[in-house]
Amino acid sequence: MQNSAHAYLIILSILIAALTLPLPIQAQADGGLAIATNDATDTSAAMPFERTEEREPCTDHDPLKRPMFGDLHVHSSFSFDSYISSQRNEPTDAYRYAKGEAITLPDVNGEQLIEARIQRPLDFTSVTDHAEYLGPINMCTKDSSKLGYWWPHCMMTRASHFWTQMLAASWWTNLGGIGTTEVTESFACTLSDCNEAALSAWGEIQRATEEHYDRSSDCTFTTFVGYEYTDAPNAFNMHRNVIFRNERVPELPISTYDTGKYNFPILWELLQERCLDAGIGCDVLAIPHNSNLSGGLMFRDPQTPREAADRLKFEPVIELVQHKGASECRFDRLEGRGLLTADEACDFEQVVADNLSMLGTVHGEMMTEQAAAVPLDEYHPRNMARNALKAGLELGQETGTNPFQFGFIASTDTHSATAGGAEEDNYVGHLGRRDAEYANVQDHFFSNPGGHAVVWAEENSRDAIFEGMRNKETYATSGTRPIVRFFGGTDLDLDLCGDPDMISKAYSQGVPMGGAFGNAALDRPPRFLVSALKDAGIDGHPGTDLQRVQIIKGWVDASGESHEKVIDVAGDANNGASVDPNTCAPTGGGAGALCTVWQDDEYDATQPSFYYVRVLENPTCRWTTLQCQAAGVNPFSASCEQRALQASIEAEDNGAPSGVWKNCCINPVTEPFYTPTIQERAWTSSIWVNAMSSEPAQQAMRSGVVLAND
Repeated sequence: MQNSAHAYLIILSILIAALTLPLPIQAQADGGLAIATNDATDTSAAMPFERTEEREPCTDHDPLKRPMFGDLHVHSSFSFDSYISSQRNEPTDAYRYAKGEAITLPDVNGEQLIEARIQRPLDFTSVTDHAEYLGPINMCTKDSSKLGYWWPHCMMTRASHFWTQMLAASWWTNLGGIGTTEVTESFACTLSDCNEAALSAWGEIQRATEEHYDRSSDCTFTTFVGYEYTDAPNAFNMHRNVIFRNERVPELPISTYDTGKYNFPILWELLQERCLDAGIGCDVLAIPHNSNLSGGLMFRDPQTPREAADRLKFEPVIELVQHKGASECRFDRLEGRGLLTADEACDFEQVVADNLSMLGTVHGEMMTEQAAAVPLDEYHPRNMARNALKAGLELGQETGTNPFQFGFIASTDTHSATAGGAEEDNYVGHLGRRDAEYANVQDHFFSNPGGHAVVWAEENSRDAIFEGMRNKETYATSGTRPIVRFFGGTDLDLDLCGDPDMISKAYSQGVPMGGAFGNAALDRPPRFLVSALKDAGIDGHPGTDLQRVQIIKGWVDASGESHEKVIDVAGDANNGASVDPNTCAPTGGGAGALCTVWQDDEYDATQPSFYYVRVLENPTCRWTTLQCQAAGVNPFSASCEQRALQASIEAEDNGAPSGVWKNCCINPVTEPFYTPTIQERAWTSSIWVNAMSSEPAQQAMRSGVVLAND
């Protein structure tokens, strides 16, 4: 019923637009429609989303939606781990970078000498500095008249000496409970008022967010007030980015100092109390970070009905990719098998550890045993999102509520204020001096530039994008910008790909990515429309051809056991595309566009299921290969080790530690996941069939009312 109403609103908005706007409706390359207009016509009457803020209507408003590319995981110098890496760009600078302006970053010696600029501006961004440290970092770095500013650990935080900075980082992580200890307050907060300092920092974040939000009818750039909730018991990642719909937010962020460790359900309860129920017009989502470093804790079985309902309500999307790796699925090439999967494409940007210690390499030496490789049989299946989706079907079969109906986005997790800096050929690192220049290859070789959050929205405004996230009409990319649409339904026309009204008919005949429909009483199988356009690129940086489109299906049988299948539905896995090993120039061809309507003839109406799309581009060189080649070291060359030694000696003569380029010659044959080339990709949110949560949980999601604890 809800999906039918949504489709009705879409059709109604198209009719209203056609009747009220004098200029023609123009077809777009993505198969959608754009309404041409020369004035800021008030389209609020046709809005399929609630307008919660005061702003001018967007001139560029498309009822069939456009893809908005953004980054919802961005750190500035207000975060301790950014500041102690000699990174001095503040929230306003991160927004400037996201809009295409240049900022200055530290080099490997901590000197502010590197100019960084994104190749293409983003549509939206949120700066998400760590809530736990907003007050202490402000205290330690902003006002020398405060006594706490002169506390020794604050002085260490401001130091330029590398190892002093590392000691300060260890101190901050211990205070925040990232090790085995409970969260504790800095003594600097005894000397001075950290609550006052936190209010000051939170106010600065809100001011920068408002300053860079385009409230005019041009709607060129959208910002969201946000922060990071940073719970990491024993370095297992429970982090969430908290994103507010509008400027009406709580007085202070909710942190692990409010909830305690490994207690993220309390975050949801406090967001209910201090935001949704506060009577200030506040609305909010929480986005779990990449789950690959969570030790299996991110997607635990709900311990109460309220926990299940709150997860569905507050966390409609998760972060699938960021600079600490990908969390879709895991396949070990050395083992020749995967983690509850046989999907060989699941070797993409995996890291060997299962916790945040994977970032502990300094000057080429891993500083902690906790970052050791975790054998496949000991790596928790629910570190991977696909396995969590399957577990959700199993729980739904068992309890009547599927708590893991989440969509996908990606982001960067930059700690250099480089919002959206996910370009392989323009990657300056994400952690200030710690991965600047040669340190990037030496210490962060198995990290990656991160990806983009893509939201289908009618316009580039907070309300439209926020509703897109809430409805899970989202997809993740590994850093490129393909245009992907995905619809499901039993009534989709088989010839939609050739129809000029493809998207309007898809909305009226089915549901988009993130949606759900039932099929138990129907006598025909579900159909799925997939449309993918290659990244158009820009001058000097062409997009890469598409190789193939896949649909990933997961289902649970009558015995409660889950299964999965990967189906190539368009394109050619054997198209012969590759790269020139000397220049990294692409060789061979692929597709500029792929489209199909696929029908699941194996569908069993008694088996709840989900389907999502993965789009694979042709091979390109990984960022490490590009940076190694720029240093004169070619990972493809038989003389790689000899040249790496020579280049490293040359770097040592200029003050670098030893062996800075040796990682360039890592042999991919001996590695479970690494290769010098990658296939950039996109992943859509799922469409669920017969897998809806129980009605009480659904009512809780829709009304904002939570279920009582057992």
